Amino acid sequence: MKFNCDKDQVQIVDSGTDVVRVIRNITESGFQEDAFYIFDVQDLIQKYNNWKEKLPGVVPYYAVKCNDHVSVLKTLSLLGVGFDCASKEEIKKILSIGVDATRIIFANPAKPASHMRYAVDQGIELLTVDSENELYKIKKLHPTAKMLIRIRSDASVSQCPLGVKFGCNSVTEAPALMQLARTLGLDVIGVCFHVGSGCGEPMAYRRAIARAHALFQLGDELGFNMHLLDIGGGFPGEKDSSIDTIADVVNMALEDYFPPSSNVNVIAEPGRYFVASAFTLATLVYSKRMVRDPDTGEAVNMFYINDGIYGSFNSLMYDHAVVEPIPLVNNRSYEMVPCSIWGPTCDSLDLIVERAEFPNLNVGEWIMFENMGAYTFSAASSFNGFPVPKVYTILNDSVKLPLKDALSALEDEFDFEDVSQSKLNDYPLSSSWKDNQQLHGALPEIYCLEEKCPAIPI
Repeated sequence: MKFNCDKDQVQIVDSGTDVVRVIRNITESGFQEDAFYIFDVQDLIQKYNNWKEKLPGVVPYYAVKCNDHVSVLKTLSLLGVGFDCASKEEIKKILSIGVDATRIIFANPAKPASHMRYAVDQGIELLTVDSENELYKIKKLHPTAKMLIRIRSDASVSQCPLGVKFGCNSVTEAPALMQLARTLGLDVIGVCFHVGSGCGEPMAYRRAIARAHALFQLGDELGFNMHLLDIGGGFPGEKDSSIDTIADVVNMALEDYFPPSSNVNVIAEPGRYFVASAFTLATLVYSKRMVRDPDTGEAVNMFYINDGIYGSFNSLMYDHAVVEPIPLVNNRSYEMVPCSIWGPTCDSLDLIVERAEFPNLNVGEWIMFENMGAYTFSAASSFNGFPVPKVYTILNDSVKLPLKDALSALEDEFDFEDVSQSKLNDYPLSSSWKDNQQLHGALPEIYCLEEKCPAIPI
């Protein structure tokens, strides 16, 4: 078996191949020692299919900041998803893969002037705004922009609250901004909000939609053509999560406040929903030592792995993530011991798992982490000289041809035949880890690319 570890690439796999099997091939090949990701395109397609089923009236505009890997962006582009960009570089990256400017929303309410000028030059019309200063800036630099007033409407529970930085008060500030926009001759076409990343209170969407409705009525009175509502992000994307409850709340609120007869188009800005579960990280135990708890005298193993807080696990600090290590070993043959897991840098802050009962791994063995696609390597650094993990993309051979063709520049056939099913069965995951069926379950249906998301008129 030949495996090229010198570049990010796409591996074409058959329908019987799953993420664990791919990781075993790579780790047993002898060519890979650095940490690496597996991106399962099929998982992302399944998320898209689910979105179309559960939120058929809401067009997703993917939040690029969440994960900007080119294979993710190309796949979403082929599915017809729009893109939420926050900077000149994000806009440039999306345009570089052939996405039309009409499928981009410049959704940073506070935009540097140079970024605004670039957006104008590239034909980006759709912007968000939440302050008077931004209105004056838009009047000077982009007077033909189509604007959404961003209001603050926080969920009572969220992984990352955003209202502390962005969003104006819907009662006291938003009406004044709309009045000023009218005075300046600017065009307001709708309202946007973000209840918080990783929303834990579905009813927050209903409150925000109700507040937006009141502003739509005001906009109509002011003579604006109010026809676009952006319900932001906050949708969960981990393997065990579901958007069903949020979807029910959103669909009912839209029916009550923005029924089809209102002719209002609705978009959203999901990030982690699409990519969280599509990425699995594999890390190598490159060193270990045993220490004793100073209070109890208990022996505790310290495992050192080759990715950490300054790399993919920055999500522990910045995204309030919780990770679960999964040993890539036959758990039944290992003694379970108390341990901690550390990243590779020389900073004592680089602690990934403070305490766990874990197999007594040897140096040279591997640990996997699921749900590592959101806010991980997109914010990773090479601090202390340790590289950001490479991404290896797996593409099921049953995927529709348009998607295969789009990723063909990265494509590299990969032979999995020498890994037998009997060998795979030698490595069962312990019942203390997540349900193994999540890794070996049935593949999702493929969404028909001819029915991709419609364009949103602005």
